[in-house]
Amino acid sequence: MLPTAVSYLNVTRDLARSLDVVAQLPQNNREIEYYRENIGKIESIDAFLEDDRLYNFAMRAAGLSDMTYAKAFMRKVLEEGIDDQNSFANSLNDTRYREFAEVFNFNAFGAATTSFTRAGEGMIERYTRQVLEETEGAQNQGVRLALYFERKIEDVDSYLGILADPALAQVVRVGLGLPDSIAAVDLEKQIDLMSARVPFEELKSEAGTGDMLRRFTALWDLTQGSQTQASAGVVFPSATQATFSSDLLFSIQTLKGS
Repeated sequence: MLPTAVSYLNVTRDLARSLDVVAQLPQNNREIEYYRENIGKIESIDAFLEDDRLYNFAMRAAGLSDMTYAKAFMRKVLEEGIDDQNSFANSLNDTRYREFAEVFNFNAFGAATTSFTRAGEGMIERYTRQVLEETEGAQNQGVRLALYFERKIEDVDSYLGILADPALAQVVRVGLGLPDSIAAVDLEKQIDLMSARVPFEELKSEAGTGDMLRRFTALWDLTQGSQTQASAGVVFPSATQATFSSDLLFSIQTLKGS
């Protein structure tokens, strides 16, 4: 197996080509073309949930594949939408449900929902990226983590957000040379340790993110060893469970309120 740094560079040197290779694989291409040709015909939540291929495609694109069986749960997410701050999607810790309800906002836009780019080509792009990350993770978990970090960091606004996502936190700990054991340390102390090494504003910059990923991919093989798909659940949270522990959630809420 190639070193993580080399594998990651091979994928990202020409990311557009890497994504196109994934999209052109026969099984992926069939699902993409079916979605492209049919999503615009969907005019209701019922129709969306009844077409398993469209629904499964969208769920995988959103990183929610392990919740495809829970249609009653997802119906509630979609029916209540996001406009009410007390809606079901807005009450869930895992923001992927809110993002899903925002894309498929039948509650607000009705039959026009699937005419928007975000529900069409936008989901196809997300699907292709998700499949690429999963495929690379089957060979090397470190590459998947690096790709995930590269994609998600722009949506995070503090080290608090980093610690709320196990995969992002793993990348930062390895990249900064911090042991996994610090995950058990008080939340504020973790933030102080990370900030002392790299201020968040620096980490969030293009150069800072690049530096973090270079350090992470160089150190991953030394600190964690090559990992296979079987270990993916250790870092990437299941959609069927909380994104982070109740203790961490309580700590985050306390910090936000202070």
